[in-house]
Amino acid sequence: MSFCLSVLLFFTWIETSNEFNGFDWVVFLGTGVWFFWSIVLLSFLGILAAYTTLLLVLGFLLCWEKQRLYLHWYHKILVLIMIPFFSLLLWILLTYWKDRWLTIGLSLQILAPYVHLSSISVMVLLSWPVAFYLIHLEGEARMRRYQITSNERRRNTCCSMLTKLRALQVAVGVPFFFILLCLYVVPFGTYSPCLQEKEKLAPKPNFFGHRGAPMLGPENTIMSFEKAVEYGAHGLESDVQISFDGVPFLMHDYDLRRTTNIKEVLPDAARRHPSLFRWSFLTTLNAGKWFSDAWVKPFFRMKPLSEDDKERARNQRIAKLTDLLAIAQKEKKLVIFDLNAPPSRHPSRLSYIHLVVRVILDSKIEQHLIAWLPGSERRYIKSKAPGFQHVGTFYTLQELADENITRINVDYKRLYYNGLREYKAANISINLYIVNEPWLFSLVWCHSIHSVTTDNIEVLNEMNHPYYFMTPNFYLFLWIFMDILSAVFIVSIFRFHWWRESQSEKIRQGITSYTEASSASLQNEVVEIMGIPAPFPEREREPPSSKAVVPEIVNETTISTVHPTDDIGQPVPTEPAFEPIQAPTSEANREATLQTVLPTLEANEPTVPSVEKPPPET
Repeated sequence: MSFCLSVLLFFTWIETSNEFNGFDWVVFLGTGVWFFWSIVLLSFLGILAAYTTLLLVLGFLLCWEKQRLYLHWYHKILVLIMIPFFSLLLWILLTYWKDRWLTIGLSLQILAPYVHLSSISVMVLLSWPVAFYLIHLEGEARMRRYQITSNERRRNTCCSMLTKLRALQVAVGVPFFFILLCLYVVPFGTYSPCLQEKEKLAPKPNFFGHRGAPMLGPENTIMSFEKAVEYGAHGLESDVQISFDGVPFLMHDYDLRRTTNIKEVLPDAARRHPSLFRWSFLTTLNAGKWFSDAWVKPFFRMKPLSEDDKERARNQRIAKLTDLLAIAQKEKKLVIFDLNAPPSRHPSRLSYIHLVVRVILDSKIEQHLIAWLPGSERRYIKSKAPGFQHVGTFYTLQELADENITRINVDYKRLYYNGLREYKAANISINLYIVNEPWLFSLVWCHSIHSVTTDNIEVLNEMNHPYYFMTPNFYLFLWIFMDILSAVFIVSIFRFHWWRESQSEKIRQGITSYTEASSASLQNEVVEIMGIPAPFPEREREPPSSKAVVPEIVNETTISTVHPTDDIGQPVPTEPAFEPIQAPTSEANREATLQTVLPTLEANEPTVPSVEKPPPET
């Protein structure tokens, strides 16, 4: 149980690596310490998975060698602690992060052909121990049938053991061959969007720089947006808040601790909402040193900065919305942003949308470059700025049609539901957020999605072809080839183990026959030397006749059989007086053996008094 839970959680956390930065941010909100908590948890789960796997492998090897299983109480305590711990983590995932299971489903979509082919290879490897075990059980069953005699009790015992052996064969063999058969036919029900012809592959999705290029410059700063433009961003994404004196500025968090030096400037106000500061104070804060000088970078896979970029990052300040609009107007880039409502006591609490629209119109940016995402007061916005491109979220097609919206911005996990086919069929432009991992971007590419919002624009921009892409004909060839090759290997493995078991059985039978013949021959020779008549085979009992049975008179000189318990003056030699004698293989060895045995027998021959005639029975 601990092994299965540890592997499940470890696999789940690996597949959700696209969410690592968001997890670190959530932990930062609770602890106030920025660190790679996601990597710490990944390492911890990996160690526990490796530990339980090692215990399982060692236990399997001990069973294979028929050794007694012994687990130290340290390991028992650890395993018992791991089970409730893993159960708690699993409950948290099922309760608070249900969408993470959708990420696993998406990963299986793109990896389905490779998982299928790899599983066949694993089954070939497993066929070796399975074949060994099944044929070994068959040999045991044959031996049990051979050992059945006329003894009724022994027959019942052997029959019971035969039933257990057959049950073990069924319990091991049927699941193995059933899984193998399913793997042979699973491509008939497999769907993978990256299984398509090259001619049908859609163009590469466009990029929206999430807060600019946060792996290349401090997020939501001029440097970050300029880096995004440098790496070919189609649009720029940001988060807008309103200062206490009515200036729209760019900030994502609900306080200034993470991305500014407010703890150095005004520590008592570090947890205050950014919208409660005036712009004259906000503009004095440094918004880049946390990025360039901190020993813990904002992203685990972030590349080192050059000295020029470090120096430039150290001088970054909080940017205003008008700064972003100026870059977008200059580079002809789309602008999309989340508009955060000010706190309840803010002067612009009721008019912040009008304020932002007025600032945008005053900047003289072309209206078609604004992708308006907030869902409030759309009628007012359409009347004041009819050129804005309105962007919806996960609306129904009817709601999009009523609002005349032709673009949606949704979480990438929504791709799990039929690949958003109905939206693509209705010519709705789809933007997915946040896509950072190359495998996820490859899946989005194969699904013919128009654009993505990403932090990792540098890496994704270098991709010229989706990962894990495969044509149907090539996959068909690999499927048939792997099926035939694996079947040949598995049949060969079973035949090899059958041949080896047959040879072992012949050797055992030969040894048994040789031992029985040798023992019988040696017994006859010893009996002849001692002068004891050889035992006759048991005869069938004859029915009693009318003739009287005359008892045979025993001569006084007849020597009776002596038992160790008889009260005789001369002690009877015990079994250790005789050494085990191997069966002679030639006349010379036979004579030597007899010469060795005779003196011993003569020396140990007991003195037996004559037996008197017993009185007649009445």
